[in-house]
Order: sequence, then C-alpha cells, then structure tokens
Amino acid sequence: MSAFSVDSQTVTLILMAAIATYATRLGGYILVNSLKRIPPRVESALNAVPAAVLVTLVAPPFVNSGWDVRIAMIAALVFGLRFPGLMVLVVGWAAVMAARHGFGIGT
Repeated sequence: MSAFSVDSQTVTLILMAAIATYATRLGGYILVNSLKRIPPRVESALNAVPAAVLVTLVAPPFVNSGWDVRIAMIAALVFGLRFPGLMVLVVGWAAVMAARHGFGIGT
C-alpha cells in the first residue's frame, strides 16, 4: 500500500460537491441576470447574506470555544470597528496568545 491512496467514493463526493457548488453559483447568477428589476424583498435578502455568513462562521467558535477564543473575538470586534483588517488579525492573535500564555486561559 502506498503512502497516498485515493478512495473512489471520496473522489466522487468531492466532484459532486464541486458540481453542486458550481451549479448553485451559476444558477444564482443566471437568475439575477434574467430579472429586469430585482424586487425589493429579494434585494433585502441578498443584502443580508454577508452578515448571515459571518454569523455562521463566528457564532459556533464563540459559543463552543474557551475564554481565550472569546477574548480574542471580542478584541477583534472592538478593533474591527475602527481599524483595518490586518490590524484586527494581529490584535486577535495577540489577544489569544496573551490569554493562553500570559494568563493561562484556554488550551
């Protein structure tokens, strides 16, 4: 047996997921471009998508992680309201490192 083997079911699953993702994106693009005018309710729903995606990415780690991650997320949120993205990443990293190594909080 080699160090790297390929399972046909895994490859099939990856290809099917790629096709489904591409079809969803293409379908949305075709749908929006086929409309002469986007209805206000649809526009409101489309405007809400980025916030919904952000919440789905941030909420589970905030709820399920330790205080080190929560402190870092809160620090990043506070700095994110005023400073650019790279500084937010640095502050979040520094906060989690300080919590873990400086104060012994978390893993």
